[in-house]
Amino acid sequence: MLPGSIQISGETLSSAEVRDICAGLRENSVRLLSLRGCRLSERDFGHVCRGVAESHSLAQLNLNLGIVSNINRVKQLAEALKTNRSVQSLFLHGSPLTDAGLALLNPALSIHPSLVALDLGDCMLGDEGINLICGLLPPDGAKSGLKELTLSANPGVTSKGWGRLAIAVAHSSQLRVLNLDYNPLGDQVAGMLAVAVASSRTLEVLDLEGTGLTNQSAQTLLDMVENYPTALRTLILAENNISPELQQQISDLLSEGEEEEESEAREVTAREKNPWICQNNSSSQMVLMTSGLGDSLLAETEM
Repeated sequence: MLPGSIQISGETLSSAEVRDICAGLRENSVRLLSLRGCRLSERDFGHVCRGVAESHSLAQLNLNLGIVSNINRVKQLAEALKTNRSVQSLFLHGSPLTDAGLALLNPALSIHPSLVALDLGDCMLGDEGINLICGLLPPDGAKSGLKELTLSANPGVTSKGWGRLAIAVAHSSQLRVLNLDYNPLGDQVAGMLAVAVASSRTLEVLDLEGTGLTNQSAQTLLDMVENYPTALRTLILAENNISPELQQQISDLLSEGEEEEESEAREVTAREKNPWICQNNSSSQMVLMTSGLGDSLLAETEM
């Protein structure tokens, strides 16, 4: 039997229901476990964590909206992730982790062999938490790291913390999706992020919705997209004080770049089908990456 999914939202779970969930985890019949906003006792939360530790099939774990509600639960989740080897995507959006909680969880995250997508949006993080997260974005040529990262709505992070993240993103050889929406970034941080995007060879999606940007930021981002070859395909600037004209210019430039790459991809496919076609630009390469969990590893991040 192929592993399936368990998705429950906003319910109070009984001990019997938790036992069934744990049985599925131990039997490796669960690939996706989503318990968004559910209520369960401390004892039952511990049972779920032990089930996660024993599972070899679980690829996506969604504990959004306050399930990891205290330090004891953070410790239990950390212990589970130290043993688990299969989880690729972890969602903790809306959990009151704080920097102290993330410090307890970080050792397990940093050694996990499969984790590539992490949602720590609205987790009450500050600069110390960002420093820990930067360790999950190893520089080019180092060990594997995160491919998708969500840090939405963490207003406690200062410009110093965001600057540190920008440096990590610039040197990360893995990250392709970064969601920073609803943080008070402002134009200064946006400028640092523009440099990071220009330096990154992999970042494809950057969400800056509702981050306090103005036309100054948009002009910097426009210059970056216009003058530097980047991997960026999607830049979200909604709910900022940016003119529609500038947003449209940026969107048009990103669309042009995507069309050019699609054309190159068709040429590569044609050459593979007919090896006698002359390869004028043998240095051009296209790498197609898939998560194995659909178009986006963070597809379950909805609030």
